[in-house]
Amino acid sequence: MDGSLDDDNRPASFADPILAARLEAIKQLAGGLTDRVAVMDRSFNVIYANESAWSSASTRSSDGRRAKCYEAFAHRTDPCGTCLAVKVFDAPDVQSVSCHSGGDGTACGMHQAFPLASDRGDIGSMLVLFKDEPCQELPNVASVPEKQTLPAVRESLGELIGRSPAMQQLFGMTILIADSAGTVLIQGESGTGKEVLARTIHALSRRNEKPFIVVDCGALPETLLESELFGHVKGAFTGAVADKRGLFEEADGGTIFLDEVADTTPVFQAKLLRVLQEGEIKRVGGARPISVDVRVISAANKDLAELVKAKLFRQDLYYRLAVLPLYLPPLRERREDIPLLVKHFVAVSCGRHRQTVRHVAERTMRALCNAPWPGNIRELQHTIERAVVTTTGPNLMCNDINALEPRDEPKDLRSAAREAVSRSERASILDALKKTNGNRVKAAKLLKISRANLYNKLRDYSIQ
Repeated sequence: MDGSLDDDNRPASFADPILAARLEAIKQLAGGLTDRVAVMDRSFNVIYANESAWSSASTRSSDGRRAKCYEAFAHRTDPCGTCLAVKVFDAPDVQSVSCHSGGDGTACGMHQAFPLASDRGDIGSMLVLFKDEPCQELPNVASVPEKQTLPAVRESLGELIGRSPAMQQLFGMTILIADSAGTVLIQGESGTGKEVLARTIHALSRRNEKPFIVVDCGALPETLLESELFGHVKGAFTGAVADKRGLFEEADGGTIFLDEVADTTPVFQAKLLRVLQEGEIKRVGGARPISVDVRVISAANKDLAELVKAKLFRQDLYYRLAVLPLYLPPLRERREDIPLLVKHFVAVSCGRHRQTVRHVAERTMRALCNAPWPGNIRELQHTIERAVVTTTGPNLMCNDINALEPRDEPKDLRSAAREAVSRSERASILDALKKTNGNRVKAAKLLKISRANLYNKLRDYSIQ
């Protein structure tokens, strides 16, 4: 018995599908651990505790459920006087609370507590990790300096970057689920970095030395997608001149990432469901099942739950894919991460194009933080790289970055191309003048144009 509530007695907080899925993920991960792990709600009811936690508990009701945390783990009949863990409910920006064992401690032996948020951001429960042995209750728990309870904020996890509360929570969940066997569903707008998150999960897992294979489900027609994923036998269709292994076979032992899974057809969804249920595939035109050991991570920029309600996506497949759901917030919901991302992209772009690292002016950074970024991180990255390539000088200014210019009307492709050429040409002229210390004759020779042509361009581009 794992000590979790059954469906009929599930607390209101876990009626939320995101919280319910997180609880399920925690149960999968903590079930076989020797470390003590528990989940409590605001009223200190034990929603879940693994066997290691229950084995050290002094109280467990007859059905193994419903115990208060202070009864089960602190050997008390009344609530503890001070509990550091409640800070996860009191302050919405707190990502975790720690109890350091340096003479002070909690009666239950709490080591660290993490808030569990719903899809609306409400904190109704917490995940608690305990020390190896419970501490004795100490009278001066309240005197623990508050600054000791907050661990350092992580700025990155793999290629993921961010200090915002949303990203800190994502980092914590990613670490928690990475080494599990459960399927992961990543949802978020286009450009938020879903493939980067999938690669990070694979890199942190025990499968990291096996293949990581990406499949863009939305880019392939149904027949080709089935052949690519499951393979085919010779003669299965016109052009099938030999047996072919599918990507599921190629990914055996590793991870397969199904991007834009919402764009698949009902027929394909039925076949994918069978793979997840049975752990085996059949090549197109073949009859022999082939066992595969593959972890499936899928991604969608559409709300799959809404597609299920609209009967546009199979409900049973959704529940199979969303055992461990993760949500990547759009850039507009984590603007405090933009300076970190900008500095990272500037450094990467300058390195790629063999330039010294450019500085982003303070006014430019403020403008970048306030820009709408409908294309999210992908748009920000491409904007920074374009600015690095098409401008010169030690600083990146607002007028160097297209995304910060007023946009009265959308430009057609030809206008956009002309503008890109003009920017590149202006940057080349400035660079030539810099290399020749302003000597226009030498600059014209370096650019392989006539002096008259150079003078005309200096006038056109308002270069003094």
